[in-house]
Amino acid sequence: MTDQVSARAVAAHHRLTHLDEAGHARMVDVSAKTPSIREAIAQADVHMLPETLTAIREQTLRKGDVLAVARIAAIQATKRTSELIPLCHPLALSAVEAQFVEIDEGTLRILVTVRTTGVTGVEMEALVGATVGALTVYDMCKAIDRGMVIRDACLLKKSGGKSGLYERHQEVPR
Repeated sequence: MTDQVSARAVAAHHRLTHLDEAGHARMVDVSAKTPSIREAIAQADVHMLPETLTAIREQTLRKGDVLAVARIAAIQATKRTSELIPLCHPLALSAVEAQFVEIDEGTLRILVTVRTTGVTGVEMEALVGATVGALTVYDMCKAIDRGMVIRDACLLKKSGGKSGLYERHQEVPR
């Protein structure tokens, strides 16, 4: 099955809510939805030279504490998601957490958890936060490692709302 045929089958099975009957983009009306506690966790990985990760860990970069700046950037980005992603609803977020995990000697993972009580999910906020956190790490470290690669940005988990729980159980395709 081709990607195009597969996409049509998915669209036919799951109505694309950001399209009206004529196929035009629209913001989904969520006014009739019931508020619930919603949470999403997303990640993004920054692959770098081992020396770069050491410099981050030891805080020897001239721009300052990379993780502190990336944490603030990730949190701030979640709050600005509706300004960056067309058709996203502006949300009042209840909590945002940004964590950093060294996966191996040259990979730093940014994990962002977002919570709210509302009528629409926070998956996009978590994804934007993780990605902007990764971009900030790149910006802070590019003077010593322009070859860094950001990848594996994905939703790990989401809960709440009509669709309920989603958890990623497979590796991110490369």
